[in-house]
Amino acid sequence: MVVHSQGLSEGSIAAICRAHDNDRTRMLDIVRQVQAQRGSVGAEAIDEIAAQIGVPRVAVEGVVSFYSFLSTEPKGRVVIRLCNDVVDEMKGSAVVAESLECELGIRFGETTADGKFSLEYASCIGMSDQAPAALVNDLVVTRLGPGSAVRGVRKLAEVDDLDDLRRILVRSYGDGNNAHDLVRASVNNNLRLKGEVIFGATEHGEGLSKALSMSPAEVIREVKTSRLRGRGGAGFPTGMKWEFTRAAAGEERTLICNADEGEPGTFKDRVILTERPHLLFEGMTVAGYAIGARRGILYLRGEYVYLRRFLEHILEERREAGLLGEKVGGKEGFDFDIRIQMGAGAYICGEETALIHSCEGGRGDPKNRPPFPAQQGYLDMPTSVNNVETLCCVARILEKGSGWFSSFGSAGSTGTKLLSISGDCMRPGVYEVPFGVTLREVFEMCGAERPLAAQVGGPSGQMVAENDFDRTLCYDDLATGGALMVFRQGRNVVDIAARFMRFFVDESCGYCTPCRVGNVLLEKRLNKILSGRGELADLDYLEELARSVKATSRCGLGQTAPNPVLSTLANFRSAYERLLIVPQDGRQASFDIHRALAESQKLTGRKSVHYAS
Repeated sequence: MVVHSQGLSEGSIAAICRAHDNDRTRMLDIVRQVQAQRGSVGAEAIDEIAAQIGVPRVAVEGVVSFYSFLSTEPKGRVVIRLCNDVVDEMKGSAVVAESLECELGIRFGETTADGKFSLEYASCIGMSDQAPAALVNDLVVTRLGPGSAVRGVRKLAEVDDLDDLRRILVRSYGDGNNAHDLVRASVNNNLRLKGEVIFGATEHGEGLSKALSMSPAEVIREVKTSRLRGRGGAGFPTGMKWEFTRAAAGEERTLICNADEGEPGTFKDRVILTERPHLLFEGMTVAGYAIGARRGILYLRGEYVYLRRFLEHILEERREAGLLGEKVGGKEGFDFDIRIQMGAGAYICGEETALIHSCEGGRGDPKNRPPFPAQQGYLDMPTSVNNVETLCCVARILEKGSGWFSSFGSAGSTGTKLLSISGDCMRPGVYEVPFGVTLREVFEMCGAERPLAAQVGGPSGQMVAENDFDRTLCYDDLATGGALMVFRQGRNVVDIAARFMRFFVDESCGYCTPCRVGNVLLEKRLNKILSGRGELADLDYLEELARSVKATSRCGLGQTAPNPVLSTLANFRSAYERLLIVPQDGRQASFDIHRALAESQKLTGRKSVHYAS
């Protein structure tokens, strides 16, 4: 979201729609641009967009209301989105939040009277390795402290021209392409360990050249021989997914790259997009050739919009080199191009059917399956959705061969894996390790001292205790999409589980009752225990409800959201038991009237009256 301007001409929305060919599938791009220029997408704007692209008004309003970066109400000229995930809170984001509220005289969720500043929280912005962090409009600001946050706000308050926030707030650029003229971000890659596959030496274009010398069926066979499994966490065999997509009925096919990593503690794709964009786009092109697609879409999370101009530049370079467009690489009959679809702040869009809906210009609502995307995906066409790391592996497999790739890792999990490591460690960042590495070895790499637990696979993964630190990271043991949070001795794992549940409550699309209601009930019961009012029966309640939510939710979010409860109950039950009320005389109080009335008494100035029994 760039700083918006006021007083646009009446035809500006029409011009924005025309620039996107009045295409309803580009609705998210249209409303993002209107939001950027006007500061909101109000009722009149919604009416005009609906008229211009020929959709019901409710379709536009539904999109605007769904994504957190969009609003029907005006926001400040400067929107500060402070990340408040678990790691950022561990690093002091609450103190930063308090200093911002004190300086601006508003609470989070409010806008200053002069309309200049808005304060909001963000669940994750992909910067857990350099927390606390915030987005100031589109600008990423890392390693914030209360002093630096206040100084930045004061600088912004003194100027009227906000077109170049970077000049005002950024003192130095990060490493690598973060300092590129089209990026100029204060972000650091924190690439701690380069492996042989993703960050090893590579010959740009070699993988695509070899793929185009083969038939699509041969390319798929080579990927299947490598035993490459999707790097998103589920681990579905990539070659098999491509085979299904190519064999499905339909005249057109689509390849979508999921670059919407939005789970707290995940940031590996950020580094690939910054330092290995050619490798990613080469992998997408190989995939397009293999499945018979003419269209590729890179779905880029809204928090990474600062990389968009750089990525568009790389795409243009590839077009000029004949590596995208008509007759790619001189291959007659192979036309393939890639467009970037920006997200707008919705974790659920990491789920592949929700992502497809978003690419089509709709809300990020998951679809019922079957049919699966390989059969009926984007615009009801056969579609393969692969993530960033998977597609980079594809390019290297075609370049170096399936045997080379499968020489890394373990029998059931070939190749390397990128880990996004954050939390209580001295060296947070991205590590490329062979599958089969143990958690204990990872702790040594990242400088984790006195670890209590590791959250493997992000909040939707599992909390692993000390007796399992010699387990291995692979699909047959500890499967992970890449996020790994370290928690030291003394951390309250029940509190961490409650914070993870708050994330899932906030990010649920709200479609199905188990996820919409069940996760709220789980969070409430965790908070009851944390407040000192928990009973032994609450643990049985939590486990029963969590299993029910997993079993009956519609999509992957609801099916994995209860994992923080289940894994902490299984591996840290004593941490729960220490927080429970100890019954006296066989009785246990379940309701404390004085605690319940405390807030209202504070507001009214009244005191509790205690009567003798």
